[in-house]
Amino acid sequence: MPTDPAGTQTNDLLAWGRVAMDPFSQLILLISVVSFFFFQWLFHSVSPWASSRISPGFLKLTHKQKIEWNSRTVSTLHALLVGLFCLYILFFDEAVNQDPVWGDPTLVKINVSITTGYLISDLLLIFYYWRAIGDKFFVIHHLAALYAYYYVLGQGMLPYFANFRLLAEFSTPCVNQRWFFEVLGYPKSSRPNMANGVLMAAVFFLVRIAVMPVYYSRMCSVYGTEAFYRVSFGGRSAWIFSSICLDIMNVMWMHKIFRGCYKVLQSSRKSKAESQENGKTD
Repeated sequence: MPTDPAGTQTNDLLAWGRVAMDPFSQLILLISVVSFFFFQWLFHSVSPWASSRISPGFLKLTHKQKIEWNSRTVSTLHALLVGLFCLYILFFDEAVNQDPVWGDPTLVKINVSITTGYLISDLLLIFYYWRAIGDKFFVIHHLAALYAYYYVLGQGMLPYFANFRLLAEFSTPCVNQRWFFEVLGYPKSSRPNMANGVLMAAVFFLVRIAVMPVYYSRMCSVYGTEAFYRVSFGGRSAWIFSSICLDIMNVMWMHKIFRGCYKVLQSSRKSKAESQENGKTD
């Protein structure tokens, strides 16, 4: 007997309404709201104050550069916070690891709610300061992630996979540090810049590219199981679509990072060879 799509949507909304009345769900909503205002406070107040005291070069930046500096500072702090929480869940949350689709999502929901607040905050800043930090790829990235997190927070499904995606945050500090060095005038061939570039390429590859087989093999292992079919069609679509979308962008970014790292290393070797040759000539 065919199902009524309108009735299914109504049931989903009613289920969401019942979940929303749950005290823990109210706590998750509160964490997301607090997270949003916390990261806004970091952007507007903490980062400018701390940066001007830690790095004198911050005061010499243009207005647009200061906006991006503050945005990247907040991004780094968020990445470290949720990344460490993600590792704890990955190693010590047995319920999620044993049942990746419907395991107890308590800790994952807390971590995802922090990220949700951050993503909404960052989206607001991107749109408001579009001329300084506007980037269509970041908008797509944030919206795809929020679309998937809606199902994690609302229905508690796929906690392992939601948490696994947050491993990617560990590459963010190195990516941001590269920009900090660039805007402060560090030469690309300088040791700090080169060390960060190599570390950035290595970490980005490990947490975004090398983990793909693990992620998709776990996805295939639950495909067709009873737990898999308990996930709504919308939830499965969000899971698969957002995963593919995010990983396509990860591959594109990895390609750009690898090319940049390769060029810097090649130029460094060339300059060293030239300096040695000049020394022998002298």
